[in-house]
Amino acid sequence: MRKAFDAVFDVPDGYLNTASIGIPPTETSRKVAEAVERWGRGQDRPGDFDEAVATARDAFARLVGVPTDRVAVGASASQVIGLVAASTPDGSRVLVARDDFTSVLFPFAAQAGRGVTVTEVDLDEIGRRAAEFDVVAVSAVQSKDGRTADFEALQRARNEHGTRVLLDVTQAAGWMPLSLDWADWVAAAGYKWLMAPRGSAWLAVHPDAPRPVAHSANWYAAEDPWEATYGLPLRLAEGARGLDLSPVWLAQVGAAASMEWLARLDREEVAAHCRGLADGFRAELGLPPAGSAIVSLARPDAVAALTDAGVACASRGGQTRVSFHLYNTEDDVERAVRALL
Repeated sequence: MRKAFDAVFDVPDGYLNTASIGIPPTETSRKVAEAVERWGRGQDRPGDFDEAVATARDAFARLVGVPTDRVAVGASASQVIGLVAASTPDGSRVLVARDDFTSVLFPFAAQAGRGVTVTEVDLDEIGRRAAEFDVVAVSAVQSKDGRTADFEALQRARNEHGTRVLLDVTQAAGWMPLSLDWADWVAAAGYKWLMAPRGSAWLAVHPDAPRPVAHSANWYAAEDPWEATYGLPLRLAEGARGLDLSPVWLAQVGAAASMEWLARLDREEVAAHCRGLADGFRAELGLPPAGSAIVSLARPDAVAALTDAGVACASRGGQTRVSFHLYNTEDDVERAVRALL
């Protein structure tokens, strides 16, 4: 057991794979297990989960720096991004980062039949080229190597040229301090740095942005979900709640537990911890600091060496990826360094 930031984790030594799957606090695991037990005994009713949905929604809003009423509930990053992509006007020009995660790319590429074009450029060119396009869709932090998008350049392109900006913060929210109330759309899945079960995701929609069409319109997106279970007319809630997906209940139970705790923490302190471990690891290997919690190594032997040493890591794009979260320590850094030197 490890204690970090006043939470307890049953995380194994050498677990450096949060960028693939985040490990929840034991309190989150307990609450999800209790919910599963109640389900198995037939003790829950649908409305019993509303509080968890609301808690997780509010926590996500605080973690990305937007008002709660802007946030819609979904199940995966591609699902909520797909709402935006499917609602872009015919013929829209979309700019993306080359080799970004496909949950960002595919929803827009799938709109080709409507004349939507998707242009890939290197991440470093996104800010410079943004003003040439109708929409920029990019991960705030790249899954493959931890590089960070140029938020200032994107905000400038939005304000000065009207470029719409979608940010996927799946690899950022939970360790990186974020203040994204300026972005048109902010999407995230919860099962990595937010330490929630898979099946939880959110989409923040700026009030000045084009409102996505509710392609997944359902009873839970109604102003009064418990009145809207049968029959027409369509009666969706105003604002982002009208985009809600009927929630994945057990995932929302876990999301509420992990994210409400995360949202209470000092985010600068969290970032300093995660970045400090990652940059310390880089320094031991003779690499310059990068200021990201994700480290990518262009060493073909590294995955095998780390795995043999009991370090959980990932292979992404032909490179070895390690990632450092709240529950990691200097001991994890030392274990990984020893395996590679």
